[in-house]
Amino acid sequence: MRVISGTAKGSSLYSLDGNLTRPTLDRIKESLFNIIQNDVKNATIVLDLFAGSGALAIEALSRGAKFAYLCDKSNEAIEIIKKNIAKTHLDEKCKIMKCNYLQALENLKNKCQFDLIFIDPPYATTLVQESVKNIIEFNLLAKEGKIIIETDEEERILEELKQINVNVCDLRKYGRVKLIFLNRKG
Repeated sequence: MRVISGTAKGSSLYSLDGNLTRPTLDRIKESLFNIIQNDVKNATIVLDLFAGSGALAIEALSRGAKFAYLCDKSNEAIEIIKKNIAKTHLDEKCKIMKCNYLQALENLKNKCQFDLIFIDPPYATTLVQESVKNIIEFNLLAKEGKIIIETDEEERILEELKQINVNVCDLRKYGRVKLIFLNRKG
């Protein structure tokens, strides 16, 4: 796992051992960032909600995003994120939050709005629907902002998202991994 482009290009990143997380593969991450490259350059603030190793937020920062919040509830993940942030020299451009996703969203409510939000929770959970619902309810997505979801359960997630005030603006498939891109309705 490495940073693909930008100021930290080529830096290899630490990842978590075991099966508790599954880092976004470099080829998927590269495709994702090619799709959102203009959004990243214009992004003032980014949220990596289930950060794991922090690779998505780090890639966004490396490519020009101004600031990122990285959230994970795992002690091991937080330690890996800290190592990756230090290794890529991005310490001044981010804040690490050790808490669950709902605590993070509640803490950020009324403080800022995000241009990009990455949601890559453990598969086979309802965390995507709950996260997106709270993001919209708490008004955390900027007017032109995007939410990017990584999942292997596209049909279930798309069905759950119908109940939330968001548009699916793009959908990409990479084998069993699906990327769903959302923006605000209206």
